[in-house]
Amino acid sequence: MSEHSARAEKARPEKARTEKARTEKETANVVWSGSWVAERLGVELVGDGKPDGDSELRELLGLALRRNPKRAHLLVSNVLGKHVPQKPSVVYGAGFELGRRVRELLGGAEARRAVVLGYAETATGLGHAVADGLGVAPYLHSTRRPVEGVARAGGFEESHSHATSHLLLPEDPDLLAGECVLTGADAAGVYAGAPLVLVDDEFSTGNTVLNTIRALHERYPRSRYVIVALVDMRSPVDRGRLTEFAAEIGARVDLVARSAGTIALPEGVLEKGQALVAAHEGAGSAGPRAAVGPGRRPCTRVDLQWPAGVPDGGRHGFTPAHRATLEPALPAMAARIAEALGDARRVLVLGFEELMYAPLRLGTALEDHTDAEVRYSTTTRSPVLAVDDPGYAIRTRLVFPAHDNPADGPGDRYAYNVAGAGFDAVVLAVDSVADTPELHAPDGLLAQLAAHTDHVLLAVVPSYVPTRPRTDTPERQEPPMLPEPLRGPAFSSYAPDEVGWLLQDLSGTELEAPTEEREEAIQSGGAHYAESLPVEYQPSAQYQDLFKAALELSAARVARAVGTVTETLLAERTPRPVLVSLARAGTPVGVLMRRWALHRHGIDLPHYAVSIVRGRGIDANALRWLAAHHDPADVVFVDGWTGKGAITRELSAALAEFEGFDPEIAVLADPGGCVRTYGTREDFLIPSACLNSTVSGLISRTVLRSDLVGPEDFHGAKFYRELADTDVSGLFLDTVAAHFDEVVDAVDAEVKELLAADRAPTWEGWAAVERISEEYGIHDVNLVKPGVGETTRVLLRRVPWKILAKRGAGADLEHIRLLAEQRGVPVEEVDGLPYTCVGLIHPKYTRGATGADGKAVESK
Repeated sequence: MSEHSARAEKARPEKARTEKARTEKETANVVWSGSWVAERLGVELVGDGKPDGDSELRELLGLALRRNPKRAHLLVSNVLGKHVPQKPSVVYGAGFELGRRVRELLGGAEARRAVVLGYAETATGLGHAVADGLGVAPYLHSTRRPVEGVARAGGFEESHSHATSHLLLPEDPDLLAGECVLTGADAAGVYAGAPLVLVDDEFSTGNTVLNTIRALHERYPRSRYVIVALVDMRSPVDRGRLTEFAAEIGARVDLVARSAGTIALPEGVLEKGQALVAAHEGAGSAGPRAAVGPGRRPCTRVDLQWPAGVPDGGRHGFTPAHRATLEPALPAMAARIAEALGDARRVLVLGFEELMYAPLRLGTALEDHTDAEVRYSTTTRSPVLAVDDPGYAIRTRLVFPAHDNPADGPGDRYAYNVAGAGFDAVVLAVDSVADTPELHAPDGLLAQLAAHTDHVLLAVVPSYVPTRPRTDTPERQEPPMLPEPLRGPAFSSYAPDEVGWLLQDLSGTELEAPTEEREEAIQSGGAHYAESLPVEYQPSAQYQDLFKAALELSAARVARAVGTVTETLLAERTPRPVLVSLARAGTPVGVLMRRWALHRHGIDLPHYAVSIVRGRGIDANALRWLAAHHDPADVVFVDGWTGKGAITRELSAALAEFEGFDPEIAVLADPGGCVRTYGTREDFLIPSACLNSTVSGLISRTVLRSDLVGPEDFHGAKFYRELADTDVSGLFLDTVAAHFDEVVDAVDAEVKELLAADRAPTWEGWAAVERISEEYGIHDVNLVKPGVGETTRVLLRRVPWKILAKRGAGADLEHIRLLAEQRGVPVEEVDGLPYTCVGLIHPKYTRGATGADGKAVESK
């Protein structure tokens, strides 16, 4: 055990006792949260006969009602962290203390061999805390989420639950067999036949545990089981059943519970409870859905920097090695959350269904890091009646659609006692499988939370997917798990919710080469343009002033194009698009489209950036990641502008191998007539084209080189942190977005006209490029770059030969003329040009084609 873990373990029991005493003091004079049900149904909680037994049960449990054909009442725990927001240290301390008691029961040697199994969904976090209290026990929890490629190691039914079927999906199939091997200083070697510790929040009839032990004992027999629960509420008859069952299977079965008692249920309580639920639901006590209003920002994404290789929980197993990696990483993750929270004083950390342990530990770390009042609870599948009465355990509920593509289909999910609780910030923690369009929808959970608190943070924990192949199909090799998208501020200067980069960070690799060397290598066939990077252009003070002037001049024009392309997209393609920008020119446009949808409609669209390389295709691993997390039919590829349409054709060809993706690109400007979905077909100055990384989140062009990018890797890029002082990425976005309101009417009129028009691609630009290539003796369309954006790129990254400018072109070309002057490139005004300008790359370039000063020379 590490020194850090040892100190933490020593501190937890004392902290748990302190919090328990404080909680008891706080609740001493409060109305019992079960009195409303008790008075109406005659239900009674009876202690185990010990002094203060009744009062202890009332401190731990409240009562509520639910629509359930098997059991109308619900015991609502005050220390579980499911339905009732509680201090994270209290919730974690309750489970940890039970784990310590199990360790004392088993003795040190047996405790080190034990395996802990928790029950979904309510006890996944409790079971994990029990495993922590045991010390070095591996942990697994049951799940209702099937995972493709992971074989079932067992399953069982929960008789009284809203959702009954449990799956056991350990990554290591020997985990439940008790034949795993622990390694490290705390290991005790092979733990064959190890004790199995089963953890649930309550032990009522014992049926769930009996189902589990019976199923597992047939497959993995062992001699000892320990059942752990917060409360033991069995009747005398049920206690006898467990004793008989243990004798039947020939194993010892112990029980460890924090409190014990019984619940007295009068005759007809199920029918009376169902009638009471029906009456109150008919009166509207269930609580309406809310939707975030247009223009309201529903959440801020926090990049946790979750430690690599650590599972999000125990769905596939959580080992002592995982625990040792997670513990020291928690303070830094809490610090990132605290920084994003600002001056929030009352904070809820909200987990998600089975994802209880990760948000719980983030909550305990946040308690240690901040003076804010921190509470913790989780969402749930279970429908419970809400009654706003101090004598009732569930006073409010939020209702929202499921957002993790559940195997049993869509349905409602719930968050209890969040609305009206006075939280000025909520930190929602979900795994990446659940970070879906449904989560961000107008009636989704984020919108529900935004209606009841000023500040919502979204913290996404990477979903852990085992790489071990299925035992029933050993020949099949599952592809390795791909990493989660990179986000700012760790990668890029954009806010973390603006874009997720499906790239790998190559910031530490030297990739830049002088422009002339790159050009010679590219044209001679010695290297591909994506194998290196140009040296980043450092704009002069004069050029920076020109950029700012161009931005002020064209911001409204850009805003109008952003609105037009976004509204066209929402009307024609899908109401919940997943924006995927082509890095990097498409990325500022994707961010602006996302901002428009959020500002105008309150829709928080997912946005990712991927790499596409001319002649090499799109990043196949990025597509694989997208297909695993979203419906490919919802993916819309976004770029800044079209030139001659080369990337449009490249994308169409690349996607032919991938089922479900639509190859049609949405662009801000389509002067080449290459696409149907666009903001304008005018060739005008888009200020983001004026600069390189300093207007694109400080991210380089993408890189694809075999020694850096393996077959299972994302393409790469660099984050130029050192250029932060000259970064205008945020300035560009904010300046354009400030014009959204003033262009709404123009956008609506333009979209109405476009939707009725024939917008079929004409490929006019491609024809013009072929003509120019022949007229100027270039004979290579790849060296002809049409449009303001592409011409700017030529001047910034390549060796330009000459610039063709439409006669009479004005302010849109001021930056082009300045760059051409700085590089000694002639600007030739021509008639009949379908573009505002065209950049010509030096044909058949060698370094001898330039003067000693490195400037291009005119052709003779």
